[in-house]
Amino acid sequence: MPVTLNHTIVPATDHRAAAHFFATVMGLPELPPAGRRGHFLPVRVNETLTLDFMTAPDAEGHHLAFDVDPDTFDAILSRLRTAGIPYGNAPTEPENRRTDHPLCPRGLFFRDTSHNLYEVMSVE
Repeated sequence: MPVTLNHTIVPATDHRAAAHFFATVMGLPELPPAGRRGHFLPVRVNETLTLDFMTAPDAEGHHLAFDVDPDTFDAILSRLRTAGIPYGNAPTEPENRRTDHPLCPRGLFFRDTSHNLYEVMSVE
């Protein structure tokens, strides 16, 4: 069996709000609370991976990068624009509204209120 990532914890000052924000922007399903006390809020990324959001009062932002197809990229970009969420083409400029990514044909970065930095790259 190959090594696959099953889940990762994403710290957030408000795990419910952070999970909902991420799921909405990315067009992904939120799952029921998980963990012994229901303290994780998972978002299904694909068949084998969830991001499990957990409240952490002093949450430090993480950088999470995703490869997507062109149609998914367009849908994410549309949701960001419609919601007025800042995005940009570099981690140091996540608000410049550009998508000319240095590593792929189109890409962007956006942040949540817990300083998590999401990177979305269209590999085609």
